[in-house]
Amino acid sequence: MPEKADATGTAESPGTAAEELVVLLDGGHRPVGTADKRLVHGPRTPLHLAFSCYVFDPGGRLLVTRRALDKTAWPGVWTNSFCGHPGPGEPMEEALHRRAREELGISLEGVAVLLPEFAYRAADASGIVENEFCPVYRAATRDTPRPEPAEVAEWEWVEWADFATVARRAPWAVSPWAARQVPLIADRPQQT
Repeated sequence: MPEKADATGTAESPGTAAEELVVLLDGGHRPVGTADKRLVHGPRTPLHLAFSCYVFDPGGRLLVTRRALDKTAWPGVWTNSFCGHPGPGEPMEEALHRRAREELGISLEGVAVLLPEFAYRAADASGIVENEFCPVYRAATRDTPRPEPAEVAEWEWVEWADFATVARRAPWAVSPWAARQVPLIADRPQQT
């Protein structure tokens, strides 16, 4: 098991408690340690494992969310349905289901990977950096979202084509990861 490391990749003392750990990665996307999620995102964010998910309703509409206004990175920005970080040793699909419940109060069906090798680095206006190896998934739900207010300020069901148009023509209007992901998945089927 990799040793525990802080946000710069430096090993922490064994007694340090963390609420939620993220998995740090090397350049080949192999685990090299962990870091406290609360401390990992900053001006020198190390590469770490994440995921991004696009959730569709039975009618084929996409769930888009607006990040809570007090989020550390990209507060108030509209984005895909949800994102998150698997914990150390947590299978990716379990992490997706967990995060969908925690953040949106929904259950998922038909989870499928769309972009298994997606990675990106971006800095927001405050200097907070995202540096993630972030496979992209699609899923479906029959549930009405009941989002956690600390995570999601607003949500809407929208037509995929409309969101894809915004991401292509006005990429500044959505999160940088959605702006990069949407053109890569725009021609793939949205539902299984």
